[in-house]
Amino acid sequence: MDTVAGDKSGDTKVLQSTISRFACRILADRNDVNNCRIYAAGFDSSRNIFLGEKATKWTENHEIDGLTTNGVLIMHPRGDFCGGSATCGPWRETSVGGAVFSLRESRSAQQKGVPCQAETNVLRDGTMIDLCGATLLWRSAEGLKNSPTKRTLEALVDELNAGRPQCPVGLNTLVIPRKLSAAHQDLNQPYVYLHCGHVQGEHSWGAEGSEAGVRRCPMCLTAGPVVRVCMGIEPAFYVDSGPPTYAFNPCGHMASERTVKYWASVDIPHGTNGFHAICPFCAAPLQGSPGYVRLIFQDNLD
Repeated sequence: MDTVAGDKSGDTKVLQSTISRFACRILADRNDVNNCRIYAAGFDSSRNIFLGEKATKWTENHEIDGLTTNGVLIMHPRGDFCGGSATCGPWRETSVGGAVFSLRESRSAQQKGVPCQAETNVLRDGTMIDLCGATLLWRSAEGLKNSPTKRTLEALVDELNAGRPQCPVGLNTLVIPRKLSAAHQDLNQPYVYLHCGHVQGEHSWGAEGSEAGVRRCPMCLTAGPVVRVCMGIEPAFYVDSGPPTYAFNPCGHMASERTVKYWASVDIPHGTNGFHAICPFCAAPLQGSPGYVRLIFQDNLD
């Protein structure tokens, strides 16, 4: 996933990346498909391991090891990723030789972390890899086999739309899109009030004059921001095949309850030593607590 939030189309300028072409390498065992290991740094055109001048290096047992300048961080989830029982594990750093360490005091600190002898650099389903500018999600073939397909997710959207959810203000039928369109005046486009979860259509009722973008929900009179709702169509991010009844705050991407709650609990490395939870579909940093809202439709599903 790209860690630069928002839409990348149009005139949006993406800042220069901190990712090296030689950031990491992954070695897969031809005889064991579950034995894939990640190592820091990669080979340059001369087939030598490439490390920057400021990279941390040391010698142990007559062998040289080291860390990349900004580090290659990994996070193994606790529990099975596919099934909805996984929780976020601790972030670690892997070395050129595949050793695992605790995080440094800051991203590019010269002193390496404490060795984690009980942990491994073997990738498992749901392992996250952070390269200081991009975060990768590793999915195994077995895990993807048990995950929902794109067709499954589209069928969930069709099932919601078959319930003919209505806007309680305009009394028009809402249609949940599979992706957002450029048109903002679509009367069938559903919007969610992020503080209460009520889903309604586009209307001018309840606008608060003091704060831009703040509306008062006509159902419960809760004031808060409003955002368009859209289904998150990326099967690899889902931890189960449940109905899309929750949405991330502030982007409005819909997903299953377990999927939304899992990603809201995952802290993604940000900056030199910070972490924040993001929407996996658009990388927008989550706002508020808990960072998501349960969707309340006015239809036959309530």
